[in-house]
Amino acid sequence: MKKIIEKIAGYAIWGLIILLAISVLRNIERTTRIKNQIEAERAKLTKIQEDNDKLVSELAQIQTSNFIEKEIRNKLGLGKEGEAIVVLPDAETLKKLAPQIPINSDTLPDPNWAKWKKLFF
Repeated sequence: MKKIIEKIAGYAIWGLIILLAISVLRNIERTTRIKNQIEAERAKLTKIQEDNDKLVSELAQIQTSNFIEKEIRNKLGLGKEGEAIVVLPDAETLKKLAPQIPINSDTLPDPNWAKWKKLFF
C-alpha cells in the first residue's frame, strides 16, 4: 500500500511539474505577444507624432500673413491697390491660341548655293 501511495505521489508531482511548465510556457507566449503589440503601438505612435508635427508646421505656415495674402490673391482674384489682375485661360485654351510651330522633318538644311539661288531667282 505504501508503494502505491508513493507511486501516486510521484505521478502527482510529475503532473504538477508538467502543469507548471505548461503554465510558464503560456505566460512566456502571452508576454511575447504583448511585447510585440507594444512595439507595434509604439511604431504607430511614432508615425502619428510625425504626422502631428507635420500638421503643426503646416498650420503655422498657413496662419502667416504672407500665406493668407497669397491665398486671397490666388483664389479670390483680389490684388493690392494699383495692381492689375491678369487671369489666364486654362491650359487647353492656351494651346489652341498659341501659334503653331511647323514640325520639321529630319532633313539637312539647304546648301548655301541653293539658298543663294532662292534669294536671287
